[in-house]
Amino acid sequence: MRLDFGEGFLLRHASAADHDALATVCLKTGDAGKDATAREDDPRLLGLIYAIPYQMLQPDLAFVIDGSEGISGYVLGALDTRAFNARLAKDWYPRLQPEVTDPGPDSGSWRGSDWARYQIHHPDLAIPDPLAAYPSHGHIDLLPHARGKGIGRRALAFLERRLAAAGSPGLVMQVDPRNRDARRFYEAIGFEALRDADPPAHSVYMAKRLG
Repeated sequence: MRLDFGEGFLLRHASAADHDALATVCLKTGDAGKDATAREDDPRLLGLIYAIPYQMLQPDLAFVIDGSEGISGYVLGALDTRAFNARLAKDWYPRLQPEVTDPGPDSGSWRGSDWARYQIHHPDLAIPDPLAAYPSHGHIDLLPHARGKGIGRRALAFLERRLAAAGSPGLVMQVDPRNRDARRFYEAIGFEALRDADPPAHSVYMAKRLG
């Protein structure tokens, strides 16, 4: 499956061979849409939390955007967040935990990627009740050279159609409130912030009904 966006950009299914690139895009957009390289001391961890598990656990809804400079972004989805989170808890995070040291709960002592190490050992996989109408979730990130071309809008519309065809009535995206460009993007394509939800710290739930 391939979708040509023009200007040398092409959407295709992600594969296991793309894991390093998924992690790189995740790192380069991991600070509220900006490059998190200077902040993180382990460049793998953002990708292992926010990108690679989708290719592993829901490969039918994991896509990358190829460009002339290599993989320039991704759009990732989970049809059933509750079932996906259960697999993260049972299969994914237990595989990662032996590889990283738990920094403990004192966030004041955390440095570098300790916040991610803590999340791997203590993942917050709870789903607030207001998300019941939006059982699917996704992630989309583009490197700067792929932005402003309509790629994000078309890639997310493609994911929405796939989810709707699979029977999902709604999609939610989790956004850092500092990322004002992302919030404007979601609002422009019909997403709304869920005011009555209780997202994790430093997050906003943007939701949209499908179908």
